[in-house]
Amino acid sequence: MKHLILGGARSGKSGYAQQLAEHTKQEVIYVATATAGDEEMRLRIQKHQQQRPAHWQLIEEQIHLADRLLHLDAVNRVILVDCLTLWLSNLLGQNNQQLLNAECEKLFGVIPGLQSTLIMVSNEVGQGIVPMNELARRFVDEAGWLHQRLAGMCDKVTFMVAGLPQPIK
Repeated sequence: MKHLILGGARSGKSGYAQQLAEHTKQEVIYVATATAGDEEMRLRIQKHQQQRPAHWQLIEEQIHLADRLLHLDAVNRVILVDCLTLWLSNLLGQNNQQLLNAECEKLFGVIPGLQSTLIMVSNEVGQGIVPMNELARRFVDEAGWLHQRLAGMCDKVTFMVAGLPQPIK
């Protein structure tokens, strides 16, 4: 089963994903994509760590997500990726379009064959105003394309609003 969970900031995405993973009663591996580039982000990461069950295995992967998923894949396992937009930001920060395209294509190629239950969390950023700078507009575009492709591949897609899951697919 592949499940994409989208929503805005503080919509309840991560908490909902964690509930789904916990309810499977399977081994859970949490793949974190964030980097603690500043104090505020370090505190956000720390809060997420405190909200996760201590028995979950934590893997940090900022760039090569598809390779990591292949390595972690197993029957009776849940892989929870939180979050795809931070992963995308990491790729955009490399300032290498070929790397970004290659890593996204690898992800699209790997997902259908995974035996693990895959739960992916991502921020829906395309519902606000058009950003003023080129990089921000590119980020919104890349995230939108990523979400469209993933939504087509997933068994379930949920949009979170005010902590309430809205089934989309």
